[in-house]
Amino acid sequence: MISLLDDMDHEVASHVEQKIVSLGESIIPFLEEEWEETLNSDLQKKIEDLIHNLQFDGLLQRLKDWKERGGLDLIEGMWLVNTYLYPDVELATLSKGLDQLYFDAWTSMKEDMHPYDQVKSLNNSLFREKKFSANTKNFHSPSNSMLHLALETRRGNPLTLCVIYMTMAQRLGMPVYGVNLPNLFILTYKKGEVQFYINVYNKGLMLSKADIDNYIVQLNLNPVDIFYEPCSNIEIVKRALRNLAFSFEKTKDLEKATEVTKLLTAITDDDPTI
Repeated sequence: MISLLDDMDHEVASHVEQKIVSLGESIIPFLEEEWEETLNSDLQKKIEDLIHNLQFDGLLQRLKDWKERGGLDLIEGMWLVNTYLYPDVELATLSKGLDQLYFDAWTSMKEDMHPYDQVKSLNNSLFREKKFSANTKNFHSPSNSMLHLALETRRGNPLTLCVIYMTMAQRLGMPVYGVNLPNLFILTYKKGEVQFYINVYNKGLMLSKADIDNYIVQLNLNPVDIFYEPCSNIEIVKRALRNLAFSFEKTKDLEKATEVTKLLTAITDDDPTI
């Protein structure tokens, strides 16, 4: 059936394509097999486009489902973003990498540590021992938004590094959450009256509220709660998608930028601030 995609009769080819689309992602292995066997470059191009569209539609639905379930699992949400460029990367791969980081960080933690000492211990584990650092050379590369690559290369943008750091901190029982600052994603340690901030992109530098105030003033913005308080997992994944769309815009890949914006829209309520 797949070979009929290139049938000279347009109606036949169109009918076959509609049938393939109706089968969803389950047909992809058969499309890939046909791509490998045919020498027809036009048919190969049609198959490539079909596979991409099937994968994109599947991702769109999975993102919607994730949001409808409350976006409880941040790593699942980041993995879904990851699959836009790397559909073969499995969630288990991310989980395995994070599990090893957690174990190594856990061995350095002691009971009843002061919050600052907890942060210093995690900083030491991730930035000194594991050598995680900012990817400043390829800041606008789309790959910089891929969590699995941040885990592999130990280089990332502010958001991917914060997601790794926050995941470790929360598994260690630390009340650490994401904060949506303009132009920079950071973390906050917040428990009762104790609250301070962590700039993961600067090797876990601890900041006070006054530091955040000064940062906001430098940007000529009015201080609002969103710049100081924890944000949801859904907001983090939305920011990851905005970063990815912006990266494609910077690299002049407007088709992919448009697609990623569609993914963002799918998990965004009618919010003009996105």
